[in-house]
Amino acid sequence: MATVILVRHGRTTANATGVLAGRAPGVSLDETGKTQAARTALRLAEVPLAGIVSSPLERCQQTAQHIIQAQKNAPELLLAPELTECDYGTWQGSALAELSTQALWSQVQANPSAVTFPQGESMAGMQARAVAEIRRLDAGFEAEHGTGAVWVAVSHGDIIKSVLADALGMHLDLFQRINVGPASVSIVHYGSGSPRVHSVNTDGGDLSWLAPGLQAADAPVGGGAGN
Repeated sequence: MATVILVRHGRTTANATGVLAGRAPGVSLDETGKTQAARTALRLAEVPLAGIVSSPLERCQQTAQHIIQAQKNAPELLLAPELTECDYGTWQGSALAELSTQALWSQVQANPSAVTFPQGESMAGMQARAVAEIRRLDAGFEAEHGTGAVWVAVSHGDIIKSVLADALGMHLDLFQRINVGPASVSIVHYGSGSPRVHSVNTDGGDLSWLAPGLQAADAPVGGGAGN
């Protein structure tokens, strides 16, 4: 299969003020977020991307546009509604400090697989639709561009964490152990067997080693020689 680079959107005004933005319209990158997105775009500039896919929300599209501008021959941006933010229901727009006092908060932290947000989405449903979409898109890019294809999905923190948990073979109840910062890069290769996670939550470092693409192979005993 191909290789997906999971990019979280850069910091937003809601992130900076501790508000759960959810799917609310008009939430944009702040100046720090724009700088973060530009930095990530430069990291990806030497990697020829077979595709750039984004959540439809503004903050993800803004981050994706930075990546497109840094590419020599950028593909057209594709929007994937299945990669949009979790539907937090009545929690949307609330301060995180306030939400942390509610009984459901502790369940979100310790037992997210059993959580359904009030008038919103279940976290298990969120993971199922995001993982299915990432795997569908990955298979499509491989079919069109070959097994060495590398593509980017720009999405949200909980979405990316849930995809990484699936790739790592982790139960959703453990996904809060994964951190995914603004404009961070995580890399998953969906080979012929189990997925292989090459990085999680990186915000610096050379990515040109991805340019030739990754090929499916058995995991090297002892760790191998690296890239």
